[in-house]
Amino acid sequence: MAAVTVRKVESASELKTFVEFPWTIYKDDPNWVPPLVSQWRTLFDKEKNPSWEYLQGDYFIAWQGSQPVGTVAGFINPRHNQTWDENVGWFGAFECINDQEVANALLNTAADYVRTRANSSILRGPATFTCNDQQWGLLIDNFSEPVLLMPYNRPYYQQLIENSGMGLNKVMDLFSFFCDARRIPIDHAEVLGRYKRVTQRSMERHQITLRKPVASKLKQELALLRDVYEQAWERNWGNVPPTDHEMDHLFTDLKDYFDPELAVFAYVKGELAGFFFSLPDMNEVLKRADPNPSTPELITLLRALWHWKIRPVMTRQRCLLLGVKPQYRGLGVDVAMFLNYFDQSTNSSYPLIDAGWVLETNEALIKLLTGVSAQVYKKYRIYQTAL
Repeated sequence: MAAVTVRKVESASELKTFVEFPWTIYKDDPNWVPPLVSQWRTLFDKEKNPSWEYLQGDYFIAWQGSQPVGTVAGFINPRHNQTWDENVGWFGAFECINDQEVANALLNTAADYVRTRANSSILRGPATFTCNDQQWGLLIDNFSEPVLLMPYNRPYYQQLIENSGMGLNKVMDLFSFFCDARRIPIDHAEVLGRYKRVTQRSMERHQITLRKPVASKLKQELALLRDVYEQAWERNWGNVPPTDHEMDHLFTDLKDYFDPELAVFAYVKGELAGFFFSLPDMNEVLKRADPNPSTPELITLLRALWHWKIRPVMTRQRCLLLGVKPQYRGLGVDVAMFLNYFDQSTNSSYPLIDAGWVLETNEALIKLLTGVSAQVYKKYRIYQTAL
């Protein structure tokens, strides 16, 4: 067997190898959902991904002879370090054959990069690339088909990272909850009734009102959503407020399958206080469309259109964002939005709900979800080590 070497991506052909490597790793995995190839390429394109306007980093490929056997990115996020007063470097885009030597070479390369380029004292990951890119964490439990914008990886990745000899240990776990909205009014009629009575009194006392987004005014509605987003997540662990360009980029990707029936705005005395935002699980469509670098994307999009609009297959949704401005917390705004959302989901085309991520430290939201028998069904882990 040829020796393992790790080299920085230097050319367009090497970047192509780096970007397309997951199709090699997951080609026989029935649970992997391949991303739309153009969006996947944009994620790694430093000219197109707005996060790279401030990130500093490089991509690396592990080789055995002429065969690529793994990838990793080492990078610095100055906005994160400034926001949290940390000196952290990151590793991401970690894909690897089941070989500890290859994994060690990749992880050590990322560590060397952040140590020498920015004198970082901590290596953290996997993250590809920011909390706003949604490719955060390593799946460690339940390797079933992932939902929209959630990472997926081979089960052996956990052992490769934890056995690397680098001291990479858990710094935070993130949960995804699952529930079938159709079961909630049947299984939890008494609890639901109590929630509704208490919430109705709170809404009257604090003048809480709810409304659905207006589809014809999507741009203005997304601007309101951003207003809450930046305040509600300000001190969430690891969160860094997105730049204007990042926010525009994110919602450009999401607006095409945004469903106003899966979102709600909350107001307190006429002032915007919070929002709840869910999306149909487009992964159910992508799974059948089977994006592949060797297939012209027009064909992939036609397949997707068939399974999305002509013969719809989506039954799942992902609760993507829930936020309440700090000054309106404790008034029952979050519960009011939840009840409205669950009522809507009971009879929607997408009754199967994935709610994630939820930080393991978010006790209030965990209590609210478990109160309607939503179960933790997937876990993701962020690792770190001192350098």
